[in-house]
Amino acid sequence: MKNQQPVVLTGGLKWAERIAYLFDSQFRIPGTNFRFGLDPIVNLFPVAGDAAGFVVGAALVLTMAKHGVSRKVLILMMFNLLIDGLIGAIPLIGTIFDFYYKANNRNIQLLKEHYVEGKHQGSGTGVLILITLILLLFLALFLFLSYQVIAYIVHLF
Repeated sequence: MKNQQPVVLTGGLKWAERIAYLFDSQFRIPGTNFRFGLDPIVNLFPVAGDAAGFVVGAALVLTMAKHGVSRKVLILMMFNLLIDGLIGAIPLIGTIFDFYYKANNRNIQLLKEHYVEGKHQGSGTGVLILITLILLLFLALFLFLSYQVIAYIVHLF
């Protein structure tokens, strides 16, 4: 992977950085350091905005996959994209979330850590196991809360 470093840093990474910057940090609120990009703006259009943001994020991930990042980095990048897509799809909350989460910038940071600092090497099996456990925990919590709500409604009648 070390011999691929110059290709990614000069080619794919620069392109990906520009796209991530456009979608996550292009604009600044005057008088503050708060930055945002096109992502929360296009997400004001239901479904189409979410789809556009997801497609751009997925294109960045696919580009980096072609440049040979480790499986662990790809898993972490897809997880960022998944979080952004799922929470971003919730009306109003998702738009506010998109102003702060900036999944594309997070993915660029992962790439820099991988190629420049040598972090996130390996297969990512541990990350997959952790994500699966967290998702199972959320599923169990959802089922428990659903049961509680249904029991409460049945009890009312």
